[in-house]
Amino acid sequence: MEHFIQETPAPSLNPPVMQEFEVVVIGGGMSGLCAAIASAREGAKTVLVQDRSVFGGNASSETRMHISGASCHWGKKNAAETGILMELQLENKYLNDSYNYSIWDGVLWSAAMQTENLTVYMNTTMETVHSDGQEIQWVDCYQMTTEKRFGLKGKIYLDCTGNGTLGYFAGAEYAIGREDCRTYGEKDAPAAADGETMGNTIYFVAEDRGHPVKFTKPSWAYTLDESDFVHRYHGDIVVYHDADDVVVLGPDEDYADHADQLVEKYDVKSGYWWIELGGDWKDIIGQAEDIRWELYRTIYGVWDHIKNGGDHGAENYELVWVGNLPGTRESRRLLGSHILTEQEILANSRHSDAVAYGGWPMDEHVAGGFRAKGQIPSRVRSFPGLYTIPYGCYCSRTISNLMMAGRNISASKLAMGSTRVMGTCAVGGEAAGTAAAMAVRLGLSPIAFGQTHIHELQQELLKNDCYIPGQRNEDPADLAREASVEASSQMPGFEASQVLSGIARSEEGGQSNLWRSDSTQAAGQWLRLDWKHPVKIRQIRLTLDPDLSEERCISVSKAFLEKEPVGVAPTLLKDYTVTASLAGEPVWTTQVTGNYQRLNILEVPAVTADRVQIRVDATNGAADARVFEVRVY
Repeated sequence: MEHFIQETPAPSLNPPVMQEFEVVVIGGGMSGLCAAIASAREGAKTVLVQDRSVFGGNASSETRMHISGASCHWGKKNAAETGILMELQLENKYLNDSYNYSIWDGVLWSAAMQTENLTVYMNTTMETVHSDGQEIQWVDCYQMTTEKRFGLKGKIYLDCTGNGTLGYFAGAEYAIGREDCRTYGEKDAPAAADGETMGNTIYFVAEDRGHPVKFTKPSWAYTLDESDFVHRYHGDIVVYHDADDVVVLGPDEDYADHADQLVEKYDVKSGYWWIELGGDWKDIIGQAEDIRWELYRTIYGVWDHIKNGGDHGAENYELVWVGNLPGTRESRRLLGSHILTEQEILANSRHSDAVAYGGWPMDEHVAGGFRAKGQIPSRVRSFPGLYTIPYGCYCSRTISNLMMAGRNISASKLAMGSTRVMGTCAVGGEAAGTAAAMAVRLGLSPIAFGQTHIHELQQELLKNDCYIPGQRNEDPADLAREASVEASSQMPGFEASQVLSGIARSEEGGQSNLWRSDSTQAAGQWLRLDWKHPVKIRQIRLTLDPDLSEERCISVSKAFLEKEPVGVAPTLLKDYTVTASLAGEPVWTTQVTGNYQRLNILEVPAVTADRVQIRVDATNGAADARVFEVRVY
């Protein structure tokens, strides 16, 4: 066989190919993916760098953690995150009702690949950051699969790495570990600061084979006994429901007061969150590979104990998957122009520059994790309601062109115990990506943009179906705000006028903000907007109702998935016809069939009209038609 030798310089000697973008996003977890898509949709030339072969971070097939958020898994009503995250989740629900993680990976990958203005580099590691400590000039990256190197130059950079790696390499100010109680005046902070963080966890999946299955412990795995499992339930599944129909997996008296937050805690079929290590190690980032090996030894020891260490109800279970990539909860936090604190969360603060929100409890895991023998593994500080996250938490206070999104945003140790969950990270990512693109368009730094254009940012986020408590639609370009509205029928409290309330969801203790037709009336219900004078229409946006008190996140927990509804949300409109008319004559009409999304954007070929009518031809199962908001541009 003849061999060919290609005489080219070694890749390490080849200079990176320099490419210029407007927004550079490093990290492809849920925050980075939502940030990059948002930036590109806003018109900025954007690049997304992801060092894995899949998107989603802890929510991907590599780690398989379900996306937690402000709703606290059915614990807080009407609190589900919307925007790009919900779009992805509804797409997955439509394509992947059995929750196959490979399909979910494909949903995220295809969303990135099909986004205009977005260039994607996967399996690509950021190697070097060129920075003078005040501004990032460019970053060098290496793509493992192609052996190519890239220099990526942008105007604004987003650190969505989780570890704050981009900011750290650039010389940004950051924090790690616990502050003392005097630093921010937090009542639950310790008397003395230390480096303790929450640890890393590897999940596993086991399946019932219907017959006894043997398990032989590897020689390198730990040998454990019941004394290692105090406060760490690991028996067969018992499912309870509390007064609010919240699933509680137990029994576990230590957490009885926090049932609404613990739906994911215990499931012999899908691993345990408390198989956690590294929070009390010297360097949770620098020792990550050692921690991973210790987790591996621990998880097989745990499974050996469940299988061979007494009756745990797992005789027929087989270990079918063990994650190789630990889920990381905490490491560096980049400091911004605002640092979110415990007080702001407990007070449900409404910041004037709010761009995102959260509601998950301040969940502080014991630093020693599984090695904290006999200790309760997590202190859960629950609170009612939702809090807002100010724009300054997403802007570095020391690097002028750096923003951040994800668990590394600007927050105290206690506050990040709430902001770290992926639903909250995702909506923050969309806010940061949108802001970066708008700032680039105006030639402003992120902080300068926030000082002068925060209202425009908030309105753009609301337009794109992001929720900001305390904010409502005031978009001067929305022609629907000038219209009168009628409907063929309506239920008390759900009148047609609600679609112009400016808030596209129901809020606790407030009005419904939702039109619902009378379910006793005949099919073909309609909603109509009329203008006193003709208007020129180019786009119509409908925001529908998928039931924002329900969960739609992919999970490996059987008990969790059994709680979720099956199929497309019945409350969403499925088929409908939209007609624009002028002086009683139709000038444009379109039919939408098979809809399964909440936000529907209909492009119109620039017509002049004085009426828009939406006729509902079918829902996805509900007896009545439901619409939260109509916008016309």
